[in-house]
Amino acid sequence: MKTVPIDELVAHVGEDLGTSEWFVIDQARIDAFADATLDHQYIHVDPEAAKRTPWGTTIAHGFLTLSLLPHLMDGVMIAPEGTVMGINYGLDKVRFLEAVKVDSAVRAHVRLVDVTDKGAGRWLLKTEVTVEIRGADRPALVAEPLTMFVVA
Repeated sequence: MKTVPIDELVAHVGEDLGTSEWFVIDQARIDAFADATLDHQYIHVDPEAAKRTPWGTTIAHGFLTLSLLPHLMDGVMIAPEGTVMGINYGLDKVRFLEAVKVDSAVRAHVRLVDVTDKGAGRWLLKTEVTVEIRGADRPALVAEPLTMFVVA
């Protein structure tokens, strides 16, 4: 994560921060997510039954793809200098646009949308993140995550 002086944060609003490396979502990760969330719908965990779906194979949970945002954003996100912690603050919008088939690679394109001084050394950054699927015409999702940074 790149740090920038606090007085320069607002100047980055509207800027494309970058695109992450590709990340493969395999069946083991899908199964682990199903176990963690108790969502064992066959389209995620049963390859034989999933062959009969429009995708012809298992697909990642939408929330699995969403949960990868902190990892995918880490290499391209900016933070104010002096940050002692960053906290997931929420999401303003999420749209799941395309299923992520098993063994597909995804990456995140990040744009800084807003910076708000919340006082007491807290800075709220809103980004727009588009998660692309390698070889697909449509993105897996578009989201607007909010990250609260606390500076010393």
